[in-house]
Amino acid sequence: MNIKDKHTLNLPISEELLFESEVGITSAFQILEGVQINNQIIRVPAMLICIAGKIIFQDENGTNKKLFPGDFINIEPMVKHLVRGLSNSQLIVIK
Repeated sequence: MNIKDKHTLNLPISEELLFESEVGITSAFQILEGVQINNQIIRVPAMLICIAGKIIFQDENGTNKKLFPGDFINIEPMVKHLVRGLSNSQLIVIK
């Protein structure tokens, strides 16, 4: 199975749970080109991994990074952030 097979291409943003344990979850996200997820806040530390495509990650602390396949970034808890698809992208979030 491939991560991209978990999503419906017609949705601009898609999230699918991949794995859940007693202490956290791992989710697969698909974000289509030009789509932006604004003002997200998480309560626990997380890691965002770009699997395919390219995205921009920005947060209210001034972080502004382009992520390409294989790149990852740590997401701080309780900090507003956004993710924008520069191309159709597949992402993994571990928290």
